[in-house]
Amino acid sequence: MDKNMYTFSNKLRNIAIVLMILGLIGIVYGFLSAPKTLEDVEKIVAASHHGGGHEAPAREHKSDVKNNAASLAHKTDDSLHQATPEHAVENDSLVKDTTAHAATPSEEHHAESAATEHKEPAGHKVDKHADHQKHLNHVLHQLQNKPWAALYVACIFFLLITMGVLAFYAIQQVAQAGWSPVLFRVMQGITSFLPIISIIFFILLLCSGFHINHLFIWMAEGTTTPGHENYDALITAKSGYLNFAFWISRAALFLLGWNLYRYLSRKNCLAQDEASDDTFYKKNFKMSAAFLVFFIVSESIMAWDWIMSVDPHWFSTLFGWYVFASFFVSGITTISMVTLYLKSKGYLEHVNSSHIHDLSKFMFGISVFWTYLWFSQFMLIWYANIPEEVTYFVTRIEHYNLPFFGAVVLNFVFPILVLINTDFKRIAPIIVATGIVILFGHYIDFFNMIMPATVGDQWFIGVSEIASLLFFLGLFIYVVFSALTKAPLTPKRNPFIEESKHFHY
Repeated sequence: MDKNMYTFSNKLRNIAIVLMILGLIGIVYGFLSAPKTLEDVEKIVAASHHGGGHEAPAREHKSDVKNNAASLAHKTDDSLHQATPEHAVENDSLVKDTTAHAATPSEEHHAESAATEHKEPAGHKVDKHADHQKHLNHVLHQLQNKPWAALYVACIFFLLITMGVLAFYAIQQVAQAGWSPVLFRVMQGITSFLPIISIIFFILLLCSGFHINHLFIWMAEGTTTPGHENYDALITAKSGYLNFAFWISRAALFLLGWNLYRYLSRKNCLAQDEASDDTFYKKNFKMSAAFLVFFIVSESIMAWDWIMSVDPHWFSTLFGWYVFASFFVSGITTISMVTLYLKSKGYLEHVNSSHIHDLSKFMFGISVFWTYLWFSQFMLIWYANIPEEVTYFVTRIEHYNLPFFGAVVLNFVFPILVLINTDFKRIAPIIVATGIVILFGHYIDFFNMIMPATVGDQWFIGVSEIASLLFFLGLFIYVVFSALTKAPLTPKRNPFIEESKHFHY
């Protein structure tokens, strides 16, 4: 058997197919099991009050009550002195009502009974009913968003892993790195996933634009129409940039540009194997330099468009770099894990422990870089305490405390403790275990970026989230390892191929 030509094993192919099937079944189940009516949500809320499985609606309701109580208590102190007698009575009634909600369950029950039987005006009953209906409607939209959001998080995560590999490949070309050409076909195999995942992701974006899902609140009807119940002055101010036509056009441009570079660079690399000079290599060098300029601009805008705009009131000047660090280290980790798998099967004979060590150093270094950006963004916004900025982190700390701080442990503490050891950077089982933790940690990172704005505190990692990951993982394995069979695993005429084959230190 030619060890320079990869053969996709039936076992791995069957695993990929099973993962895709299980993923599809789970995704469909997630959509079918989402509540369809307010009555469904009412049952979930009722179950949560009696210790049922869905605790989030109850949490949100109690949180809203406490916030309303605090807000009203603060406002009524001043307003009671200036209000008319009718307003004073109304305000006093509201204060009593919110105080009752903040009391213990037994006190709350007696207070509500008393208010209902003796003091509560009929109009107030209507207001409470309307507020309750509004709350249920809000929870309904969040729970209906959940399977869409789970699919979106998994899709953008795998898309950006592929883009991280493509950016790393382009950097190696421009740097004329002597150590990495033996890994080029691995990188090209991984980036072969880009066309398929780009199509799926673009369809998800179209679903948002055509209101099939509601992941982006700035797309809601009436957000830029004065007088409409959904009118939002801040979104209106950004509507020159955040409008569907311009937004989807940018997405199409970025995805086409990235895929065009992937196609042409691979074509030139394969042509270089049969060439008598370095013409195709030089073309790739120039094209990679141009691509990196396009990439660094498009990547920042992509981060604003596809991730930050789910929170259209919030912004961070570090966000583009933060997202880049997350998917860049994930891409390098994926290169390392695919390389180690191929090596374990007897392929990539010229890849040695020094190549693995270098990949591990990048995993280590970019993990530190990600942590620096995480801390810089968090610390500056938290310290400044500007309401429209700090709300982003308040939401995540209150409702996503475990995944928010857990991501730091998975993406910084664990890789640092393991990969700081030079010897560990060469040991395959340790690298694979660390890689799995890093990839899971950065999935959680993307989960933290998107879920709070799309599902609020109705989150939990359930069937939809797991199934979406399984589907894209299966599809990734199938496409990538099929692509690896199409060309020799080691380039023949790269000017630095001999240096790469004998890379040791």
